Amino acid sequence: MQSRFRSRSTWLATVCALVVVLATPVVVATASTSASAATTLTVAQALGAQDGRSATVTGYVIGQPTASNTVIRSGFTADTAVAIADTSAETSTSRMLYVQVTTAYRSAFGLLSNPGLRGQRITATGTLTAYFAHGGLKNPTAMSLGGTTPTSSPTPTPSPTVPGGGYDSTYYAAAIGKTGTALRSSLHSIIRSHTRLSYDRVWEALKDTDQDPANPNNVILLYTGRSQSKSSNGGDPNDWNREHVWAKSHGDFGTATGPGTDVHHLRPTDVSVNASRGNKDFDLGGSTVAEAPGCYTDADSWEPRDAVKGDVARMIMYMAIRYEGTDGWPDLELNQSVGNGSAPYHGKLSVLLQWNQADPPDAFEKRRNQVIHERWQGNRNPFIDHPEWATSIWG
Repeated sequence: MQSRFRSRSTWLATVCALVVVLATPVVVATASTSASAATTLTVAQALGAQDGRSATVTGYVIGQPTASNTVIRSGFTADTAVAIADTSAETSTSRMLYVQVTTAYRSAFGLLSNPGLRGQRITATGTLTAYFAHGGLKNPTAMSLGGTTPTSSPTPTPSPTVPGGGYDSTYYAAAIGKTGTALRSSLHSIIRSHTRLSYDRVWEALKDTDQDPANPNNVILLYTGRSQSKSSNGGDPNDWNREHVWAKSHGDFGTATGPGTDVHHLRPTDVSVNASRGNKDFDLGGSTVAEAPGCYTDADSWEPRDAVKGDVARMIMYMAIRYEGTDGWPDLELNQSVGNGSAPYHGKLSVLLQWNQADPPDAFEKRRNQVIHERWQGNRNPFIDHPEWATSIWG
């Protein structure tokens, strides 16, 4: 009898242990548990990886997003979304990630129910994709209070000696090894999701992206190369204004949020020089532009100075890949023509390919790409990181 009793006790202990093991995951898989132990991204990194991947992001709660460029910091109206940033004092929505708060997490992370959450650090795991037409994280699978600063820098600086600026294994991972139409499709998917600025915000962005490295109070004007006070923007003849390098009439998109406000192709230019360029396509030759030494123009084309020929080419190429007829915008394409008028085309392709090779990206252009990625739109111009991709796509 004694041996049978011991056997039964052993059996009961085994069953109890099995029940505990099976029950444990149910206990921890709740809305308040810690987010994934996978590598945690900063908000800046998450804004630069809006490609549908699953990721864990940590940041400080700034407020409740209500529109693409609006985050309220008090008087919260719903529990459905929070905006987070890498610093608790952040004021620019371009450096905030909009996090969707689904039903399972609203009681703990909705700002209407928890206004004291503002200023606290949270960690969330979900899908990196646009939300409120802004860089976002949707469909969270985990959210938790707290978190630690990621080991990688929130503002990584790409090395000019590394192809892709060091982003090949992350941002460009889906494009590496592809060519032709497959490469084009991959790049479009990678750069498509980004923060869209208002036309008024473009003024602020250009003062940052085109800052004179030798004088932080000035910007460098694209066609003249002149260093000019940031505060001298406006409409008078010697002011600087916002030049659409891809002429906004080519596709008739104007200055509405989208291609009309994409700072990857908007640059500070002298008002008079901007008027001389107008909506002309790019080609070689013509008469000297008096206020812009090194630039030439005729009835239907514009040739920029040598120092920015490659910059112009890569901006035009970016637009052709970013805007492929999705999101309600025209399908922008390069062609061999000049005088494209209101058609969604820009030329001259063969000349732009030559300029891309003759004038490779310099430090100013690389910094500009990085600033747009980190502080304004969250996406990159792939032809600055990989100029050789232009030939792979267009031949």
